Amino acid sequence: MRQYRLVVHALALIGLLAGPCPLRAEVGTAVASPLGVSIDDFSYVDTSGEVIDQTVAHQKRLDAFMRALRADVAAEPRYRLVPAAAPAGEARIKVVGGVQKMSTLVQWAKVAVIDVEGSRVLYEKLYTFRGDNDEAWDHARMFVSREVRGVLAGVLPPAQSATAAPIGLAVFEFELENTSAATASGLADADAAYLADVTKGVRDRLAQSGRYHLVDTGGATAEPVKARALRDCDGCEAAIAQKLGADQSLIGVIRRVSRTEYTIGFQLRDARSGAVLSRGDSGLRMGADYSWTRGAVRLVGDRLLEGGTQR
Repeated sequence: MRQYRLVVHALALIGLLAGPCPLRAEVGTAVASPLGVSIDDFSYVDTSGEVIDQTVAHQKRLDAFMRALRADVAAEPRYRLVPAAAPAGEARIKVVGGVQKMSTLVQWAKVAVIDVEGSRVLYEKLYTFRGDNDEAWDHARMFVSREVRGVLAGVLPPAQSATAAPIGLAVFEFELENTSAATASGLADADAAYLADVTKGVRDRLAQSGRYHLVDTGGATAEPVKARALRDCDGCEAAIAQKLGADQSLIGVIRRVSRTEYTIGFQLRDARSGAVLSRGDSGLRMGADYSWTRGAVRLVGDRLLEGGTQR
């Protein structure tokens, strides 16, 4: 059937590597540090039957998907990204996959992680994601990336995983985007106090996780930082964080819809490449201003920390 034609190239490679060759290594055996990882370009098949030819748009999104996925892996010092065309033996782990557009709103992504040295498939999964725009592709990449990196972490020797240094993270002050009609005098001071509480709560939650070493952002003098406008600077926070000595940057926004309705969002970037590593949005929430902190801490915990997203 048509749906089973997904990622023929990837499956053929999996079959080749998982053939009769005897296993030579088990997951968890000691390997050289850092772990060599190769990520092949994913294939793309459009079987949706749509009249409009979207080949160029699809290739552009797939290219962006691959660049970001590779940046995610390369951001972790425990891994060494190896070009797909490198000689045999350079990469112990190979990541292969492909995407198939099934209909206007539904796409499939097939991903496999292969232990080349041990000639075994460590992980294979079919994902379904809705939408065919930049946001949908980026969301799919973040989900796939999180799970792939979880598999890679399992390949590392326990001692190497346990002693991994915390990631230097610059958490900038949360910002307020007010789209409500409320403009009462004296409101700015109250908002500033609530935002400071949100920032402190998120920083404390991340520090307590043990995954991050918080980098002081007090020395940042760039205008978007002083103006609390990092959300509109097209990723400039990554370069600012790098100058502060951080590996990653995090910005957050409280969007006030009304006096009792708001949303919370955050975005995590690699400080070197500027690639988005993770993002989250709470959706519309109900509650007074003092509930911002609880919502922000929960969002960061659920989207960033849950599931072992150590980078």
